[in-house]
Parts: sequence; C-alpha cells; structure tokens
Amino acid sequence: MKRECKRIRIYGIVQGVGFRPFVKREADRFNITGTVQNKGSYVEIKASGSSEDIRKFYDALTVCPPERAVILRSECKDTADAVPGDRFVIAESVHKKGEKYIPPDIAVCKKCAAELFDRENRRYLHPFINCTQCGPRFTILEKLPYDRERTSMSEFPMCDECAREYSDKESRRFDAQPVCCNECGPEVYIIGKEVRGTDAVTEVRKCIAEGGIAAVKGIGGFHLCCDAGNESAVTLLRKRKHRPAKPFAVMFRDVDAVKRECEICEEGQKILDGYQKPIILFKRSENSTLPGVIAPGNRKIGVMLPYTPVHLMLFSMDDGVRNCDSLIMTSGNISGKPICMTDGEALRELSGIADIFLSNNREILTRADDTVMEIYEGRPYMVRRSRGYVPLPVIISGGNEDTVALAMGGELKNTFCIGMGRNLYPSAYIGDLTDVRSIEALKKGVHRMEELLEADPGKVVCDMHPGYNSVIAASETGKKVVRLQHHYAHILSVMAENDYLEPVIGAAFDGTGYGSDGTIWGGEIIKADTKGFTRLTSVRPFKQPGGDAAAKEGWRIAVSLLHEFCSEKDEVRIEEELGICSIPRGEMIRRMIDTGTNVSVSTSAGRLFDAVSAVLGIKNTSTFEGEAAMALQAAAESALAVKGDTGDMDREAEKLVNSFGRTPLSSTDRLFQHIVIRKLEGEDSAELSLFFHKAFALMTAVEIVKRSRSLKINTAALSGGCFQNLLFLDEVKKRLEGSGLNVLINRMVPPNDGGIALGQCLYGVMNP
Repeated sequence: MKRECKRIRIYGIVQGVGFRPFVKREADRFNITGTVQNKGSYVEIKASGSSEDIRKFYDALTVCPPERAVILRSECKDTADAVPGDRFVIAESVHKKGEKYIPPDIAVCKKCAAELFDRENRRYLHPFINCTQCGPRFTILEKLPYDRERTSMSEFPMCDECAREYSDKESRRFDAQPVCCNECGPEVYIIGKEVRGTDAVTEVRKCIAEGGIAAVKGIGGFHLCCDAGNESAVTLLRKRKHRPAKPFAVMFRDVDAVKRECEICEEGQKILDGYQKPIILFKRSENSTLPGVIAPGNRKIGVMLPYTPVHLMLFSMDDGVRNCDSLIMTSGNISGKPICMTDGEALRELSGIADIFLSNNREILTRADDTVMEIYEGRPYMVRRSRGYVPLPVIISGGNEDTVALAMGGELKNTFCIGMGRNLYPSAYIGDLTDVRSIEALKKGVHRMEELLEADPGKVVCDMHPGYNSVIAASETGKKVVRLQHHYAHILSVMAENDYLEPVIGAAFDGTGYGSDGTIWGGEIIKADTKGFTRLTSVRPFKQPGGDAAAKEGWRIAVSLLHEFCSEKDEVRIEEELGICSIPRGEMIRRMIDTGTNVSVSTSAGRLFDAVSAVLGIKNTSTFEGEAAMALQAAAESALAVKGDTGDMDREAEKLVNSFGRTPLSSTDRLFQHIVIRKLEGEDSAELSLFFHKAFALMTAVEIVKRSRSLKINTAALSGGCFQNLLFLDEVKKRLEGSGLNVLINRMVPPNDGGIALGQCLYGVMNP
C-alpha cells in the first residue's frame, strides 16, 4: 500500500500537557512512522502512513486531544521531506521563532492525589507529585520550548526510576517535565528551623490547629493560612494584616465541604473542581457555620479547592493532628502589593503576620496570584485573571503580524500585556502600583515575558494620567510612548476579548480615570473603534472634594451632591438625620467646595454608588476599593431576594427616568435627590438600594439605545469596575438586549482595571 507523507502542525497549549506522548501513542495505534517535535511556538509532526491511517491519526489528534490541551489552530499538508525511520519517535525540541503558546499552571490531578496518600506508592506524601496531566508550568518556565532543562526543575536530576517513567510511553509520567519523587525532587522545609519533609508539614498543621497563622509557599507565591472555622484565628489574621473588612478566600477540603457552606451551581462546580482551580465567589448558605469575620457584611465567599500536593497534605495527614474542612488561604503579601515568591520576600513582608513559614527549594520564576471569578449566565466572569489562565493569549482576527506592542496597564489592579500581531498576552495580576515593590514587580514581569515570547516591542502604550507609576515606567523603557485614555482602553478590552473590531457604543463606568479634558472621568458613554473614540455623554459632572480621599470616603461625595440642591440649613439637618457625617466635617467639605480648595470635577459612576451607600446608611467609608459599592449591592440583592417580583419597582423606575427627558445620564443628580427624599421619608435602605440599581441601569440603557440608533451602531460594549457588580450589569444588559442590541461584555478578562492593559495592547497592534 502506498504511503503518504504529511507535515502536521498543531498550535495552542500543546506543551506541558502530555501532547507529544499522546501523539506518539496515537501514531503507534494507526501504524504511523515519523517524528513529533516541539518547535516552541507549535508542535510539528512528520507522518508517513496510508491515506486512511493518516486521516484517522489527524482526526484523533485534533478531535480528542489530551484533556489539558487547547488547540487554537492546526494544519495538515503534503511534504516532500523524507519522513525518517521505520518507527515513530519524539524528537528533541528545537527553538523556532513565531507564535508562542505558553502552558499555564495546572492543578494536581485526581490520580496523583490518590497516589499521594497511598502508603504503597513510592511517592507517598511527596509534596511535588505530578504527572503529564498536572503540575506547575508557567511559574517554573525559564524559556521555551517547555523542556525540563529550561525550567527551575533543572536543578533536580531525575533518579533512575523517575527517568524510566519519563521515557516509558505507557507511563502517566511519559515526557512529564517536572516529574520527580521523594528521592530526587525538591523538598519542603520550615524557614529558620532544621525541620524538613513531612515533619515540616506536620509542624505547620499543628500551628494552624492551635489557632496560629502560617505562610505557605505554593506554585506562584506564598499564601497566609489559618483555620477558617476558628473565629479568633481569622480575627488575628485581620489584625496582623491590617485588613479590617476585605473578604478572605477560603480553601475547602473538597466539593462536599463547599456544599455544606455555600450555594453552588452546576456550572460553578465544574470550574471549581476543574484543572485550573480558581477562586469562585459563591453565596454563603443560610446554615453556614463559618464565622462572619471571613467576609463581614458580605453574603458571598471566595471559594477554592486544593490545587497542590502541599495543600492536600495540610488538610489530611495521619500524624495525630486535627484535620479541618476549611482554611483561609489569602495572598501572602501586604494588601495591594505583589504576592511574595521568595523566602527573603516572605520574611521581610510577612514576619509580623505569620507564626511559621513553610517553603521549598523549587524556585518560582514568575509570580502568579490566584485567579478570582464569579459565575454569570453559567459562565466565568473574571475579577482577577492569573494562575491557571495566564499567559493564554487573547486572539484577534486583525492586527499587523509584524507589530509588537507593550501595554503597561493602569495604576490599580495592575497587569501588563504584550501584543504580537494577532496574539495579545495579558500578564498575571501584579497589584497596585503605589509601592516601589509593585513597580519593580511590573518591570521584572515585563522583562521575563519579553524573554519568553522573544518579543521586542517597538512601542509602549500606557494611561494618560501624568502621575501614574505605570506611565512613568513606560517612559523609562526608552521606547515610543503612546498615551491612551483610560475609559477608551476599557472598551477596547471588551472588543479585544470578543474579537469584535467594528464600531461600538461603549459604556465605561468605574471609579477614576484621567479624562482628555484633565478632569476625572468615570461614567462615560463613547463611540469607539480601534482607531479612536468620541465622548458622547457622561454622568452629570459633580465636584469631588479631597481628591483621592473621596475614593475611600463616600460621605464626601454625598455632602457635595447635597450642596448642589439644598440650603446650608437643610444640608446640616439631612447630614445629621441620615448620619452621613458630623457637623464639622460637613462644614469642612462645604468650605472646600465654595473656595475650590482641593476640589476636582468628576463624572465617576463609582463615586455615585459610594454617595448613595452613604446616604442610605449602608457604608460611608471604605477600607478597601469598592467596599461601599459592594455593600450597596449586597443590600440590593437582599431586597431582591425578599421581593421576588419587582414589576412595580421597574415601572416606578421607568416613570422617574422618563421624567428626566431625553438625556437621562445628565440627571444623575436628580436620581440622587430622589433617593435622599425617600430615605428621609423613612423608606427601607435595602429597597432603595435596589431601586437605585434599577433606575441607574435604566438611565444607562436608555442613553446607549438612543446613541446606537442615531449613529446606526447596533453593538454595545460594557466595561469598567462598576460592571463587576453583577446586579447592575444584568439590569443594563437585559434592557439593551430587549431593545435589540448586541451586547459585548468582558468574561475571561476582568472589567475592572485588571483588563485595561488588554485594551491598550489592542490599540497598539492595530495602529502600527
């Protein structure tokens, strides 16, 4: 039978997921001879066999790849090159420039988890057990192609038995780059003590069981850990970390433990227990026994499952120490700063917090915090995109293939992004760039990603704000700098993620962004495409007294808005009656406004949420970004749960918004006034919160629909931190869809400032 020769190329996440061993097994099954070779940016297969066997072989590769593989593109072409040999072999990797698809880190698989606790297995209680289908990838990778010698596992030569498994095509560890065992792999230890191995894990378990706090090194950095069921321990962690209210993430032993404490949907459970193991926000069950101090005033809990062998060992070991079902597992950092990834960083920053430090001698080459998401419409909705998802690219259909751009992101929730033609690579979460450590982490992260991708950006895109450290870092690169308006970048991020490059009507609602006119923007409706934008309208401008202080003290905005429509006598009365602020504080704000001292003009939707939260007595100051708005949302959701049917409220909101005329967003002051009057009349704060969400969402939707019809643009894009509020998002989105518009939203990239870099990068590659 005549044999054909084909050259097959598979592009995507085909490194670090057992793809080459899989190809080898399928080739043997279909009598194919030839080679499979890692080319860095793709896997290349030279195959010889009958026409029918090659067809079946190619179908097997592309239709049923390994579970962890992500095939983005494939091709099968005739080749004149001779296919070597009379068998099929895995050839040595070669370096080749081109598109890069770097494998993300993968959670420990169920088979390895079972072996971890099997006394008869030679990897019993091995803290680094892994196979072809699990283990670290991106965080230990030095450069492509993904082979052991180019990872931090190169420091640990395989023992004879591990080498045998690595070379055995029938083994689960065939070609698994991080493969190791208790004899040849890395080792865990207590920093500052001569305690190693399982004894070290037991000592940490004792500390946690006794109410202590541990710092534990994971795949992408350190976590701070304590018993989630111990209210005193959680309170102590809050005190030491100076984190009075921001929710902590909770790691549960297994799915059953999660179900005892939270309400989880089927789609959420699949992702929770999948191979990426993100943190997912679920509602706390009515009969939850977890202390409220985990997430004060918040019905939602950030939930995750163990994703490393060490995590599993912290929950279960036969060492006489009490096991628990849930552990606080929060980022090992000073709030807002990068997660610690070395022993030195951990000791410097966490010594005043942790009682004990569990580390290991496998180097983390790229830090990666945990991914955080919600489930919206049965699909992920990112809050923070990091471990397990980074550095998967966002792929667009446009873009100049020769254009390489670097985007530096925003100042808060910073990420950066590198664009190479149609592939845009968002980085892992870095943090807030208000600290020199975060700025240094940004610079180092950019350098490492440029090395991995072999990228030499010709320009760098950054924000317009002259005082942002991300902008200063951009100017220090020595490259051509392009400054892009903040809210335009938000809308571009939605367009990039949805690969939609035609004009849109965008709503960019957040807390703060530097406007083209030098004022503070934050509630913008714009017409946008990949070349530029036009500001169509915005939230009615108001005075923001105190600059950045207003972001933490929503009562300032409440006083400012009251000052616009009240006499001073009425202002004082209302401020006292609603508990907005003290008389001296109110007088201070009025003086600032009247004299123009430290007062800026703002259209911030985020500050409007804060002001309403203050007048309703829900939260008038915030200890972390978005706290007041989150509390307002929680109150609205509690009212929604009680009411069920909101038809009367919807009609009431429509009547009010219709009274505002043809440009409702210019009447946000009147909406605020309406809420104040009803609160003074004694109406329930939770119900008024729900009414505010509905009315503001309707005002937004009406404005977008009006603009879309006049400009004949049928697609709307929603982004910005305010759309992290799923209640508000849902109200706006459903009204737009009900009006016949196509609605684009962020999904796998956050709508908050963590997505800004993607939008900046899209502009960079689309405008050579």
